[in-house]
Formats: sequence, C-alpha cells, structure tokens
Amino acid sequence: MIRSMTAFARVTVPAEGATLIWELKSVNHRYLEVSPRLPEAFRDLEGPVREMARKRLGRGKVEISFRYQLAQDSGALSLNEALVQELADAARRVGDIVMHPSPVDVAEILRYPGVLQSAEVDGAALRKDALAALGDAMDVLLDNRAREGEALKAMIEERLEGVLEQVGIARKAIPRILDSQREKLRKRVEEVLESADPQRLEQEIVLLAQKMDIAEEMDRLQAHVDEVRHALAAGGSCGRRLDFLMQEFNREANTLGSKSVDTETTQAAVELKVLIEQMREQVQNIE
Repeated sequence: MIRSMTAFARVTVPAEGATLIWELKSVNHRYLEVSPRLPEAFRDLEGPVREMARKRLGRGKVEISFRYQLAQDSGALSLNEALVQELADAARRVGDIVMHPSPVDVAEILRYPGVLQSAEVDGAALRKDALAALGDAMDVLLDNRAREGEALKAMIEERLEGVLEQVGIARKAIPRILDSQREKLRKRVEEVLESADPQRLEQEIVLLAQKMDIAEEMDRLQAHVDEVRHALAAGGSCGRRLDFLMQEFNREANTLGSKSVDTETTQAAVELKVLIEQMREQVQNIE
C-alpha cells in the first residue's frame, strides 16, 4: 500500500473523569521527525509516544498534540474555605482599625492565591487510556495517509502512460528523421563536391546516425516506467526509491533533448520533462 506523508487525524475519547483528545498532523519530510506536545501532567508519555510513532510511521514530520478536559462533576475547581474564612476575619479586623473601610470585594478574594484550587489530574491513572487513544488516532492517520497515497498512485500512473506515449512518438519519428538527415547530408556534400565518394558519404551518415540514436534513451525510459510501476505495486516506504527514479527519468529526457534535431522529438522531450516534474512533485509526498 502506498502512503502519503500528508494527513491529519483527531480522536476524542471519554475516560474516567476526563475527555482525552489527540491531534496528529503529518507533512512530508526526508526522515521521520516526531514532535510531541503534551500537558505537564502527561510528560511521562513522551517516550512511549515517540516509540509508537517510530513503529508505525516510516517518514514525515509529525506533530502529536494531546490535551484533556475534566468532566464537570470531577471537582475541577474547589474552594479553600478555611483560607476564605481567614481572609474574611482579617478584613473585619482591618475594618475595626480603619475608619470608613471599603466593602470587601468577593472577586478580589477569589483571585487571592490558593482560594480556588484546580483538581490535580492523576496522569498515571489515565496513562493507559491515553496511549490506547493514541493508537486509535494513529489508525485514523494511517488510513488517511493510505487514502491519499492511493490518489497519488493514480496520478503517477496517469503520467507514466503519458511518458510511454511520448516514447512511442519519438520511436516512430526516428526512421523518418534519419532518412531526412541522410538526404540533407547527401545534398550538402554533393553541392561541395562534384563527385562525392559514396563510401565516405555513407560512413559520415552512419556517424551522424550514431550521434542521433535515441534508442538507448527510449529503452531506459521504458525500463524506468516498469520500475516505477513495480515500486508502486510493492508499496511500503518506497518514496526515496521513486525519488531516485525521477532523477533518472529527468536525465534521459535531457539526453533526448540534447540529441534532438527535429521538432517532433524536441516536443516529445519537453512533454517528457513536464510529465516527470509532475510525477516528482507527487513523489515528494510519498512515504
């Protein structure tokens, strides 16, 4: 199966006293780069998170974000009544000393450090649920990467057909181009020499034909098409292999263009480079 490196996944899982939320964002990258973003209470999960990503992902820059929401009935905020009583007593004593004191502002009391206390989350208790939820999020991410990968595969297959079409055009043009160049050379020599040596003329034509011969490039392009199809069929982490083949495609297209002496083969070389560049852009996203 071909997988893209670009995908997103979000999973929300209820747990005891809290709701666990994982978000995974993946983009293309030369290697696997994992960036966990975890709350302080779950810092101990960073190692297992990285390990799970290494086992399930081949390449890509992956941001893994985790957050949680406490249930409304979990005592998310508690009031330190003893401290509030101490503050109230202190306010009354100050009022006895100061004439015409200002009324006590309840909001100011609530803002006093320690009056409102957040319930601590037991990271150890939720650790198992959090890792299980991360596994679910990884499943979603991999499904999305696989679906995107199949779309990339279809686009590459379409361009491969275009490459074969241009190779066929160039192959069919070779005999006509050779005959045309042969006749041009013959006329040129005959204009210079009243009686050209037929044997020497034929030797020059053979040398010219060798310089113009693009059969080897056509064969290699066909071989590269077969190899790309083989890699796509094999699946797995084949992005680097495909990237190398795109470089080989480009080399043959450049050679074809440099050898071209005809508008038809020149146009075929240009079309090949366009198709190869389109494939290369898609290959950059394949794992």
